[in-house]
Amino acid sequence: MSGCDCGHARANLEELIRGELCADDSAPIREHLEGCTEGRDEQRVFEKLTVAVRGACEEAAPPT
Repeated sequence: MSGCDCGHARANLEELIRGELCADDSAPIREHLEGCTEGRDEQRVFEKLTVAVRGACEEAAPPT
């Protein structure tokens, strides 16, 4: 069993996706997500949002 529960995984999901957690902190979250369908679904949503936001931030701001 993982040393991480859904609450902990959700609270740290954004940092995990952005690569802001060290290996020791991310390992239990990744392990939890392997066996948690709901968590994996949420992870996919965050990943898509992260890609969309990064893409939007690459464009130059309009002059007005």
